[in-house]
Amino acid sequence: MYAVIKTGGKQYKVASGDVLRVEKLEGEAGQSITFDQVLLVDDSGNVTIGAPLVAGASVTAEIVAQARDPKILIFKKKRRHKYRRKNGHRQLQTVLHVTGIQAA
Repeated sequence: MYAVIKTGGKQYKVASGDVLRVEKLEGEAGQSITFDQVLLVDDSGNVTIGAPLVAGASVTAEIVAQARDPKILIFKKKRRHKYRRKNGHRQLQTVLHVTGIQAA
């Protein structure tokens, strides 16, 4: 059984027991989260597609940790003008462990 959920402006295909990294969500490690924006549910070949969401479906997950992505370097340069700027960014993320999928 798997589902497609929407969080942080992105879509993720999840199954029970999966560990995934999503955009930062509020909560502490060990806390449970329920995702109500389920776009698709596949229950052993019985596929339910939402329009746009599947009514009554939900995915529960447990927060494992609050983490950060590897650093992305931003470098700007204008040649022959002595202009150089170096900057870095680390996106905040939440590590989730999917515990269950409830179909409609």
